[in-house]
Amino acid sequence: MRPWCSRWNCWRSVELSLPNLEDIRAQVRLALAEDLGTGDRTAALIPADAQSRVRVICRETAVICGVAWFDEVFRQLDPTISIDWRCRDSEMIAPDQLVCELSGNTRALLTGERTALNYLQTLSGTATLAKQYADAVAGTGVRILDTRKTLPGLRLQQKYAATCGGCHNHRIGLFDAVLIKENHIKAAGSVTAAVKLAQQLASDIEIEVEVESQDELEEALAAGARRILLDNFTLEALRQAVGRVQGQARLEASGGVTLGTIREIAETGVDDISVGALTKDVKAIDLSMRFFDA
Repeated sequence: MRPWCSRWNCWRSVELSLPNLEDIRAQVRLALAEDLGTGDRTAALIPADAQSRVRVICRETAVICGVAWFDEVFRQLDPTISIDWRCRDSEMIAPDQLVCELSGNTRALLTGERTALNYLQTLSGTATLAKQYADAVAGTGVRILDTRKTLPGLRLQQKYAATCGGCHNHRIGLFDAVLIKENHIKAAGSVTAAVKLAQQLASDIEIEVEVESQDELEEALAAGARRILLDNFTLEALRQAVGRVQGQARLEASGGVTLGTIREIAETGVDDISVGALTKDVKAIDLSMRFFDA
């Protein structure tokens, strides 16, 4: 699977971008293998030539995300299946709204149902939560960033979903940026040593350093840091940091951020707020697929 950073402009103003089709095909192939194994024993109860029509209904307010993965599930099982979408990625839909209708081979529809819905409900859950966070800071100019706290195997999918909800991508992985955290600083010996080493070894990519106090902030600035993560700072400490830095570096607040606190954090004047909950605490959207008569 190819890194996406060249297309996503990581850590900056990320444009909503549908992932590469080859990546989606590979991801779906693994998901179907996980579920299908040696074959769908239950679908075999249905005549091989049976045809059906089904509807997918959303039972709650949600931001839809995952259309391409949903489509690819059925494309791999039976490319003759027809899917009529009534909404697209990043669109808000209401409870009991029709999401799409499918028609085609009954066995294939039954076999693909759970894998397709897993993608759609999980990614829509991520996108819906991302929109709630993005809406909470509307008008402040602050960007909400996702993190690497994603579900294993769904890193790229969830980061795409975060952008569908109006948030932005932090680094995609360990390969596309340097984030110097507490343990890196301890291993390197100091904030200064870690920043200087990063500047020497990774001058061509973004470098960010995490600090836990005003003293470490001063040290990071003196070392030439241009992006600083303020870890678990109080609101007053965040305001002090903003006043001290005055644009010398881009400031990111992180740690313990919730929907109830994020507006206050944004109003301290920081540039970015990273939220692990966007991709870590995922509540799947309630979707149902039901057969109906033609």
